[in-house]
Amino acid sequence: MSIVHSDGLGQFQQENATPHVSRVATEWLQEHSSDFRHFHWPPKSPEMNIIEDIRDALLHAVEKRSPPPHTPMDLLTAVQDSWCEKPPGCLQTLIETMPRRVAALLRALGGPTRY
Repeated sequence: MSIVHSDGLGQFQQENATPHVSRVATEWLQEHSSDFRHFHWPPKSPEMNIIEDIRDALLHAVEKRSPPPHTPMDLLTAVQDSWCEKPPGCLQTLIETMPRRVAALLRALGGPTRY
């Protein structure tokens, strides 16, 4: 956090998934709480971060590759190639879905949505 947000304005956000609230993770967050601000998110709330959509798309693209990557360098190359193969408007399309995602989340009162 200090490298990416050296201005001290960064916030750490996690969705409280089971591995993230383990004893070890919770203790680490408490020990380092003075190093960054922690954005509190309701437990197991709907995923609203488009990064997850991008990660899933890249994961599926890499899984379809033949031959599959066998080394860390092969994997890096496959991810980079898959990223470059995405249509130019891919990110913009995801960004444009945010108003609908937020509206669906508000209608569901923070509960599950189809996103």
